[in-house]
Amino acid sequence: MEQRTQFYIGGLWVNPVAPSGNGSIEVFSPTDGALLATIPQGDAADADAAVMAARSAFAAWSATPAAERAAYLKKIQEGLKARTDEIARTITLEMGMPYKMSQRIQVGSPTASFGMYSKMLADFPFEERVGNSKVVREAVGVVVAITPWNYPLHQIAAKVAAALATGCTVVLKPSEVAPLNAFQLAEIIDAAGVPAGVFNLVTGYGPVIGEALVTHPEVDMVSFTGSTRAGTRVSELASATIKRVALELGGKSAAIILDDADFKVAVKAVIGNCYLNSGQTCTAHTRMLVPASRYDEAAKLAVEAAQAYRPGDPLAEGTTLGPLASKMQQDRVRDYIGKGIAEGAALLTGGADLPAGVNSAGYYVAPTIFGRVKPDSILAQEEIFGPVLSIITYSDEDDAVRIANGTVYGLAGGVWSASDEHAEQVARRLRTGQVEINGGPFNIYAPFGGYKQSGNGRELGKYGLEEFLEYKAMQFRPAPKA
Repeated sequence: MEQRTQFYIGGLWVNPVAPSGNGSIEVFSPTDGALLATIPQGDAADADAAVMAARSAFAAWSATPAAERAAYLKKIQEGLKARTDEIARTITLEMGMPYKMSQRIQVGSPTASFGMYSKMLADFPFEERVGNSKVVREAVGVVVAITPWNYPLHQIAAKVAAALATGCTVVLKPSEVAPLNAFQLAEIIDAAGVPAGVFNLVTGYGPVIGEALVTHPEVDMVSFTGSTRAGTRVSELASATIKRVALELGGKSAAIILDDADFKVAVKAVIGNCYLNSGQTCTAHTRMLVPASRYDEAAKLAVEAAQAYRPGDPLAEGTTLGPLASKMQQDRVRDYIGKGIAEGAALLTGGADLPAGVNSAGYYVAPTIFGRVKPDSILAQEEIFGPVLSIITYSDEDDAVRIANGTVYGLAGGVWSASDEHAEQVARRLRTGQVEINGGPFNIYAPFGGYKQSGNGRELGKYGLEEFLEYKAMQFRPAPKA
């Protein structure tokens, strides 16, 4: 069992100021429910220490030339790359994604993010001349980053790399469900020689240390990824001090398969998108919209694709569907499956019972598909965050767009057609932050974020940098006319 007892504050590994409760939080393995690690349980005093360290470091870091900041980011990228296998194994153990996928996604993506921002600083326009004004873009200040457990290091990197690149200093509070990778990142940042106080790490529960960070008067911005309910709370608390708030929240994304699409390709791809990370993906295409006349065909293909998944130990060869990250999440998903059955949706495969052959103490849910789901039902409206797909029928393209837009969310979606042009026509009508056209892959250079209750602000690419910058206009007297 791993024991973490210290925070990383002001360039040092330090003990909690005054440990809360029993002083530690237990981290469990989703594979078998065993105790995996303990981490320190921080409170308001620890939050204050971290914020003040970040505040003390801000003036010097924000004045550091962009090329020097880029060099630090490059060192962090290299440190992550050198420890890829170790970190991937850690993330697999703490949240359940199959190991080979963790190498590529859970570590590969954040490594690429640090590298991207290192390169981007070479020619990012931090100032420009506009008439008689010089407009400069300056770091917003001390940033609190609060991150989730489903793609823990990826979400950390999207915030931390961009914030450090702009000259902000950071206090990170990762999820207590999957926090160990954050400690590994802190070790890498320390080894890279990043100046003391530029990056700080604290852990604890959201209602205690999280709220202390969000309300702290020396914090200039909060960047939060998590549930819409928790994001609402963050917004409320931050509003008292007029902090900037960026939110990446829930989703209930729809994949529209148009009548002219190749159904064999499209249905299999939608299942893959929905079940990625055992369905614990905010952008997961959990609603598959198909023409009513082709429901039977789509349902058959979907069941075949779902039944090809192999739930099991995420460290074992051949596993394609790992456990959910926590017992609480497993219970939540099972409860939604029960609600779907009670609503009268057709359970086509899967269900609330454990998949065959898995450790009964682990947090597994079978790959599940419901058919003939009503667009206004709980299954179709609420984020489940597990391997559960709803098949919904539509009458024509207008009806498909109406159904796709008919939730409070607007994070992602997809459109499948025989031509990209046809798919794009429909995609432009969707009220959502990103749309996959015929399965187009994720792009870290493109903006990531949502409409409506999926949040506000954008991460990744140059758009992610812009979130952490303020504008300042300096007006000069025009030169006298000759």
